[in-house]
Amino acid sequence: MLSRADADVPVDTPRIPAREAAERELSKPMYHENDPNLLQRTLDRFWEWVGGIFDTASTVTPGGVLGMVVILLVVVALVGALWWRLGTPRPTPTTSDSLFGDRPRSAAEHRTAAEAHAAASRWNEAVQERMRAVVRSLEERTLLEPRPGRTADEAAAEAGRSLPAHTAELRAAARSFDDVTYGGRTADQRAYQRLKDLDRVLERTKPQLSSAVRGPAGGTAE
Repeated sequence: MLSRADADVPVDTPRIPAREAAERELSKPMYHENDPNLLQRTLDRFWEWVGGIFDTASTVTPGGVLGMVVILLVVVALVGALWWRLGTPRPTPTTSDSLFGDRPRSAAEHRTAAEAHAAASRWNEAVQERMRAVVRSLEERTLLEPRPGRTADEAAAEAGRSLPAHTAELRAAARSFDDVTYGGRTADQRAYQRLKDLDRVLERTKPQLSSAVRGPAGGTAE
């Protein structure tokens, strides 16, 4: 028979086995039926993190939360103003400054494209296509040897050897092409008309025989 003193002594369960028993009990599915899923827990932690950032910022910003909101609105307004002023960023060309694209076209095709752009007052594109027409026409007349990757400046310099009387006009045309293609300049009707006039003059011009480009057989191009 137990004495009264023995009955008053509490049962002393070891700490570690008790904790393990509690963990086993709480790990049963019945206790986790209403727990949020992994995505919900991730979102909850993310918003807690964002809230912590705002709380920290509000404590160091003059005016607290209201001051922070004002600063954010100012930043958004500045970004919007820069976007409106600079426009949508355009990808920077990664290729060389070659005059022609990947698909070769005839001088007549370039002239047709140039006239279509000019009719729509797209002067930049009109200047580009007319310069391509000038160079392609010289290649078709064998005054220039067709060479992939040639730049407008190189074409003007090479053409000037067989057409020395038009060296200045050719260089000016190359500068116009480079200005609108790589320099961010805007062409106008006058710039296009100069190129168009040069194209027509060169079509009627005969090269100097002493400096003309020689063909594959060694003859002189006419």
